[in-house]
Amino acid sequence: MISEHASPLAALGGVDAGGQNVHVARLAAALAQRGHAVEVFTRRDHEYLPNRVSAAEGYRVVHVPAGPAHPLPKDELLPYMAQFGEWLASRWMDSDPPDVVHAHFWMSGVAALTAARRLPRPLVVTYHALGSVKRRMQGEADTSPESRIELERKVGMEAHRIIVQCRDEVSELTGYGIGGGRLGLVPSGVDTDVFTPGVTEPKPQGRQWILSVGRMVDRKGFADMVRALPSLPSAEFIVAGGPSGYPVSEDPVAKTLSELASRLGVADRLRLLGAVPPEEMPSWYRSADVLACTPAYEPFGITPLEAMACGTPVVAYRVGGLQDTVVDGRTGLLVPPGDIGELSRALGSLLSDPDRRRQYGEAARARVEQHYPWPRIAERVERVYSQAIAALPVPVFV
Repeated sequence: MISEHASPLAALGGVDAGGQNVHVARLAAALAQRGHAVEVFTRRDHEYLPNRVSAAEGYRVVHVPAGPAHPLPKDELLPYMAQFGEWLASRWMDSDPPDVVHAHFWMSGVAALTAARRLPRPLVVTYHALGSVKRRMQGEADTSPESRIELERKVGMEAHRIIVQCRDEVSELTGYGIGGGRLGLVPSGVDTDVFTPGVTEPKPQGRQWILSVGRMVDRKGFADMVRALPSLPSAEFIVAGGPSGYPVSEDPVAKTLSELASRLGVADRLRLLGAVPPEEMPSWYRSADVLACTPAYEPFGITPLEAMACGTPVVAYRVGGLQDTVVDGRTGLLVPPGDIGELSRALGSLLSDPDRRRQYGEAARARVEQHYPWPRIAERVERVYSQAIAALPVPVFV
């Protein structure tokens, strides 16, 4: 696997450390458990990092020297992808080459294509996010390289198989001119042994908890939830996520949320937890009355799955992969993105109806158990790998 900016070993909460890191780590572990030898190649972003790390879950992480050995925003990494790819090709030519290469994110695909010029390998790509969506949603605020969409298209055209994570992504790739039998729909997964229903934390008398989980970035839509809070007088809005290296109160996005809450008179009902240790997250999910997921866009979204696995209903914006994971009127409610009135009404209807919350929560857990355990996801990914291997032309030696 190639995951150029999202190491499976990284601490979550930074601007570029989130769902992709979790996905790569859990998929690598699930494949290793099924007997595969898995190596994850990620960029060396600190001088002190060892060349290789053996993860307790059975896979190895290899730190690739590509660009300066210090953290860089992912949007600044493209100039180093050729170096990344050349390093991969040299390594694979000096040792047993992989049976299949799985690139996570478009820049990892660029690195893989560079390596393939010297050593063709079956290539599978998971985009995790598409530049067309980001540009449409963020406009001039999009800091992606100008060539992103063009290179995403090139990676997709040359990959042997593409794993899409939701139906919305199929439509976007069709717009790129990519489609047909090379697309395989395989969602992300969730650890159903860790994220389970269970004991909840006690709440203050008469208080209900709305939880949101994610990095402290504007596109996660936490501000929309703060705007909905005046219409939900019994609710406390809790945000889990943020920087791990300094207090959340110093984060610019967190400051903006606190100022907005003060202006709206709900500062006493906004709680910013900052980075939460992974082992504590199941308790937060179980204790929440509802999970709110209100991003401007979301290619897939792992946090709704984690909440659903804990038996917690979800109110989400009708965007991206959230339309696939949350079944409207059965495991939660979907509302139009940016519609604060509808968001307030949906949350209020669930908070006022404990029986409905319980029914949705039970249905949510059942849906996760049926469709999203990591062993099942890994099995589906295996099938895509086999298709990619079969699609690689056999070299002809003259």
